[in-house]
Amino acid sequence: MYQLFTKIMLALVVVLPGTASMAQLAQPYEMTVDGVKVIVQPSGNDILVIQTIIKGGVQNYTAAREGIETMAFTALTECGTAKDDKNSFKNKLNKIDARIGGASGMDYASFTMNCIKSDFETVWPLYTDALLTPAFNEHEFDRIKQVAINRLKQQDSNPDQAISNFAKKTSYAGKDYAKLPGGTEASISALTAAETKAYYKSILTRSKMTIVVVGEVEKQSLEKKIADMLRAVPAGKPFTLKKEMFSPSTNSFVAQKKDFATNYIQGISSAPQPGTPDYNAFVLAMRIFSDRQFLEVRTKNGLSYAPYSYFDGGLSPSSNLFVSTTDPDKYIGVMNQLINSTRKNGFKDDEVKDVKSTYVTAYFYRLETNAAQAAALATNEVLHNDWRRALTINDEMAKLTKADLNRVFNKYVNHIAWVYMGDPAKVNPALYGAAAKPKTPAPVLKEGMKN
Repeated sequence: MYQLFTKIMLALVVVLPGTASMAQLAQPYEMTVDGVKVIVQPSGNDILVIQTIIKGGVQNYTAAREGIETMAFTALTECGTAKDDKNSFKNKLNKIDARIGGASGMDYASFTMNCIKSDFETVWPLYTDALLTPAFNEHEFDRIKQVAINRLKQQDSNPDQAISNFAKKTSYAGKDYAKLPGGTEASISALTAAETKAYYKSILTRSKMTIVVVGEVEKQSLEKKIADMLRAVPAGKPFTLKKEMFSPSTNSFVAQKKDFATNYIQGISSAPQPGTPDYNAFVLAMRIFSDRQFLEVRTKNGLSYAPYSYFDGGLSPSSNLFVSTTDPDKYIGVMNQLINSTRKNGFKDDEVKDVKSTYVTAYFYRLETNAAQAAALATNEVLHNDWRRALTINDEMAKLTKADLNRVFNKYVNHIAWVYMGDPAKVNPALYGAAAKPKTPAPVLKEGMKN
C-alpha cells in the first residue's frame, strides 16, 4: 500500500549507523487513549518526534482575536512553566540538544518535541510541563508580543506576504479563512497574557486533540505516558471541524495602492475540499497549470520573473494565481487566453505522466526527517480524516487519468477573485472583471486520444 514510503524509510535505515535492520521496521498503527487518537509511525532510527495537535485553527477564535492561538503556542516555551522560568526551561533542553516548540496555522495548532530516543525520559516531563502548566509570565509575554508586532511590520513591507494577506482578507471576507493566524498589529497589541492563557485553557481539550508519534518507542510505555498526561486535560465538548466551500459567483477586482517597485496580483478561485474524490486530481492539475503559466507569462512574454499557481488545500481550499509585473493589463490578457485554452484543450498525456512522477518523488523526498513525517501524518488526519493517506499517496496518484485532471480543472477554475497591490493607474479593472469568464468547454478528450 505504501511501498515507496517504505522503500525510502528502509533506505534511510541502511545508511544510518546503529539503526534497526530492514526487517525490523514495524508497521504504523493507531490507538485510542482516553478518547484521543494516537498515530504511531516507527522510524527505524534514533530520533523521536511527538506532536500534539489541537484542531480548529482559525475556527477557534473571532476575527478580533486573530493571532491569539499563535501567541499562545509561542508562549508555551517562551514564557516558562510552573516548574521552570524561560531560561531554566531552555537550559535543560540545550544540555541534551532537544527541541520543543509550538505553532498555529489555518486549520490546527501543533506542539512538538524532537529528541534523541535515549533522552526521551528527560524531555517528556519538560514537554508535558509546557503543554499542561505554562506560566504565561507577563514580562515574557510582552516580550514575545513585541517580537510578533515587529515581524508583522516587516511582513507588511514584504509584497509577497502583503498580497497574500490582502487576498485572504478580501476573498474570504466574513469567513473563517479571512483570519490571519499570525494576527495583525492591532489584534496582537490588544492581547494580554491573562486573556491568552484563558484562551489556551479553553482549547486544550481531548475532543480537539490528536497525537502523532514518529520514532521507535515501546507501545505500552508510550500509552502509559500519554494516559498520564491526558488525565490533566478536560474532555471538552464534542468538536467537528467545519469545511467551507470557496466559490465566487462572478469575477471581481479589488485594488490597493502601494508604493512597490512593481505591481502584485493574486487571483483566487474555487477548489475541491479535502477528503473528496476530486482533491488528488486537482493537486496535479494545478501543478501542470503552474508550469504552463510560467512558460506563457515569463518565458514567452517576459511579463514576470516568477509567476506561479498553487492549490491551497486546506479546510476552505482555493486555487491561486500569482504574479508580479510592470504590465498588469498584458498579463491578464495572457492569463485569460491560457485559462480558456486549458479549459478547451485540456492537459497532455506527457504532462500528466511527468507530473505524477515528479509530485510523488518530491513528496517523499520531503519526508526524510521524522519531523516532516509527523507533519504529513497530522495534516492528512486533520484535513482528510485519514492519516494513512500520507503513506498511500503514490498508489492514489497512480490511479488518476488525464480525463480526471481535465474534469476538475474545468469544474473549479471558473470565476476568479482578483486583488491588486501597486499603482492603480497602470491597471484596467474592467479587463479583470472579464478575465477567465468561463466558456462552454469542449468535450473532454478520452484517455489515449491526442490533444
